[in-house]
Amino acid sequence: MTPKYLTLIIAAALSAVSVSAHASGYRFGSQSVSSQGTAEANGAEAADASTVFANPAGMARLDGRQIMGGVTAVVPHSTFNDEGSTRFTRTSSGGLPSQDDFVPKAVAAPSLYYTQKVNDQWSAGMGVFVPYGTNLSYDWNWSGRYALTNIKLVSMTLNPSVSFKPNEHHAFGFGLNAEFMKAKLGQAVDVPGSVAAAQATGTSAALLRTIVAAGGNPAALASVRDAHASVDGKDWGFGWNIGYMYMPTENTRFGIAYRSSIKHELEGGADWDFSGVTTDQKVNGVLQTVSHHVDSDALVELRTPETLSINGFHQFNDKWAGMFDVTWTKNSRMQNINIQFPGTESGDEVIRQQWKNTVRVALGANYKLNDAVTLRGGIAHDDAPVRNESLRHAALPDADRLQLSFGANWKVTPNSSIDLAYSYLDFKDARGSYTNNCRPGLTACTGNGETVTGTWRTHLQLVGLAYNYKF
Repeated sequence: MTPKYLTLIIAAALSAVSVSAHASGYRFGSQSVSSQGTAEANGAEAADASTVFANPAGMARLDGRQIMGGVTAVVPHSTFNDEGSTRFTRTSSGGLPSQDDFVPKAVAAPSLYYTQKVNDQWSAGMGVFVPYGTNLSYDWNWSGRYALTNIKLVSMTLNPSVSFKPNEHHAFGFGLNAEFMKAKLGQAVDVPGSVAAAQATGTSAALLRTIVAAGGNPAALASVRDAHASVDGKDWGFGWNIGYMYMPTENTRFGIAYRSSIKHELEGGADWDFSGVTTDQKVNGVLQTVSHHVDSDALVELRTPETLSINGFHQFNDKWAGMFDVTWTKNSRMQNINIQFPGTESGDEVIRQQWKNTVRVALGANYKLNDAVTLRGGIAHDDAPVRNESLRHAALPDADRLQLSFGANWKVTPNSSIDLAYSYLDFKDARGSYTNNCRPGLTACTGNGETVTGTWRTHLQLVGLAYNYKF
């Protein structure tokens, strides 16, 4: 492969990292097209350069220099139907009761891997892939707008790795991870509910006096609308991964791989837009002041979950091979997302998660159709980390899902091949009834105090294409 084309692949891998998560939690579940074809069951196969992600010990099985560049297109479909969402006053939140276009029509996630055999014992490699991602954009007037209007999480990991093979039966691998993460979140601010609550409790007189003193027209409150808040942040975090592969025979191997947790401190800013609350900007200024919200820095601290995978591969005969993978994810690392506003009197906005640990089980098979074509298939079940409907937030309406995958590898020349993969993921209906424990007007915390009640229904398709070349 010429340096010109290699540069183009790297540029694509570094740029197109906006995806919709389809694995458990925010984890993006397809870092390899060949793996996707078996529903990610082939961690112990180590047949191409993508073993850098699955198990770096697998590089010991690869000869010469190998490169794999791929892209997975995600085509999601999701709907939401409201079942009684309310404001903090426990009156209806109003707004659109259903949503069917809040996920992108299609997005793409790239991956790039390179391996090189140094000598009979040592190999080295590099991986560039998307570990996490989501992209949801609800209508700004939907019934759950006080919890969320939009969220976008993009990420990328650089994963240099080495492997050591002391003999024909054992191999060890180690990698470092440099992970970039960038996130943006938006939500409506319930100004209408706050004004209505003040009027209902007889405390609106002070507000009216403040508006008049500021030169505003109190009559503008008759048509008060939502404000909007947005928070963004980005960060680089660092971690590591290790792997071991046991190969009792040429046709059988077992692997174990561990990926560490990574700490992130996403730093950015918070913007509070009250400019469209009424037609009177002086009134808008007063309403923002009494809300205690000001533009400021923002900070979110979080840790990604560590994973432990155990897998196996066996070549039954010249045609058939079988494989399995069991991956445990410590999603309990994610308890709450605390959005901090340093330098202000505003307390944290807390998105309660309190996730549970999860297990993903996958079974797959290869069938060698002829010397040029190998067919793949796989099935997997993945648990969602959400404990119950009271903790299912609009930012991640996740649910257990079943994945069915098909794939193929076509040898174009003795040194090159193309991988194709198709997957269908069916999610269980995800009912949520999430309540924010804060309410407008408080300084000890930030939040709208809303309850979002309804059901999300989701399925998605993935189409993957990758090119492999051996030097």
